[in-house]
Amino acid sequence: MNRLAPFAIILAAILWGVDGIVLRPSLYTLPVALVVFIESTIVTVYLSPLFIKKFSSLKRIKLNDWLAFLGVALFGGALGIMGITKALFYVNYVNLSIVILIQKLQPVFALSLAALILKERLPGKFFIWATLAIIGAYIMTFGTKLPVIDSNDKTLLAASYALLAAFSFGFSTVLSKRALKNVSFEFGTYLRYLISSVIMLVFVTGFSQFSAISQITSTQFLIFLLIAFTTGGPAIFLYYYGLKNVSASSSTILELAFPLTAIILEYFIHGKMLDLVQWIGVVILIFSITKVSGFSSSRFSSKK
Repeated sequence: MNRLAPFAIILAAILWGVDGIVLRPSLYTLPVALVVFIESTIVTVYLSPLFIKKFSSLKRIKLNDWLAFLGVALFGGALGIMGITKALFYVNYVNLSIVILIQKLQPVFALSLAALILKERLPGKFFIWATLAIIGAYIMTFGTKLPVIDSNDKTLLAASYALLAAFSFGFSTVLSKRALKNVSFEFGTYLRYLISSVIMLVFVTGFSQFSAISQITSTQFLIFLLIAFTTGGPAIFLYYYGLKNVSASSSTILELAFPLTAIILEYFIHGKMLDLVQWIGVVILIFSITKVSGFSSSRFSSKK
């Protein structure tokens, strides 16, 4: 069965690419918080039988575990998903494959936060590769031009939201190390979605977005179901299954199917392709991230 682990990660990464380019941008007419709330709630509902089956596991969860899960849900399930969703909603203005590639900066944030929070020591080479990764992400996004500091600059806005998502997912990864201490990854995944749904309920209520439910078209409702039953919960399960049987550094290489899928779909669906200078940035970013992720082998998982 372990031979299937790499293919499980690749399949999950491909599904995330389809989500980012094909599915999620189709919901851009809806409020971001409402989109994330509906998605999280659907996954929570159909995973409820798992909660019932593993209910006795709640006895092993201590206060610090609950606090860790709260952090995972807040940063990974709420802020991170809202950030990447908002970035992908600029589908008509920017190359979405750039948004997805920026998210690959996550290991840089995860390891930096681990050093600050968990007091894990990092070798000097980490900072060299992390700096190169950031430079690569800049070149890929803006080329040789300076960004326009303007609230209407869609490229800058999309990149900023993608960075927020990368930071949030990185922080969530650090907290996941503590959250999963006393529960299985299956039950941990359910708790992540359950708590995220509650947090998003607060956001949606606070922003008075429930009225926008009436704006959901039949096509968008089908998109929600597709996300929930393919690129949402099932993709996370595939990824975690694979990650249990391969190293984090190997997983990072396999996850390159994520941006590769995005680049291909972005070209065939939206007719957008990176130019030569941006491709140089992509190469610098991906090479640097593979080096950075080598420091994270056996420490973290690297997605939501």
